[in-house]
Amino acid sequence: MNKKAKTIEIEKQTGEKEFQVGDLAVYPAHGVGRIESIERRTINGAKHKFYILKILDNSMVIMIPTANIKSVGLREIIHKDEVPKIYAVLKKRKNDIFDNQTWNRRYKEYMNKLKTGSLYDVAEVFRDLFLLKAVKDLSFGERKLLDTSKGLLLRELCTAKKADEESVWAEVKSLFKTKH
Repeated sequence: MNKKAKTIEIEKQTGEKEFQVGDLAVYPAHGVGRIESIERRTINGAKHKFYILKILDNSMVIMIPTANIKSVGLREIIHKDEVPKIYAVLKKRKNDIFDNQTWNRRYKEYMNKLKTGSLYDVAEVFRDLFLLKAVKDLSFGERKLLDTSKGLLLRELCTAKKADEESVWAEVKSLFKTKH
């Protein structure tokens, strides 16, 4: 069995993607990175295999046990065909976005969504904070989350669409029909 067939067979059996050196992947709350290497290391007497992921935005290096990719949420970049679905999430408006929830409760809820690693959740956080910013001042933490969610969203959309950040940001802003 050749390497590609073996990889496909592993994915079928485990439901998990086996990444190769050079593959792009998304690590929750940190964004898009490239698999720089796959290393074997002995820790506490046990041998483990790790993906060495370098985050594109800040060059942070993360060592992820290959056996834990599902639990940590490491996943492939969304396919270009999913971009319209992400845009639909951004266009959707919630009735209760401007509720009287305290900023710290919203912050906790948004942090939990970012930690899922789902671009759909990231899009929801960005959308809610972007709209909230238009009607009230955001707390420092919320402003930071808005920036984080924007960065995560744009980096993955740019990668999926193979487009530059400026054009993707213009598309995203146009979904809100405001000038931010």
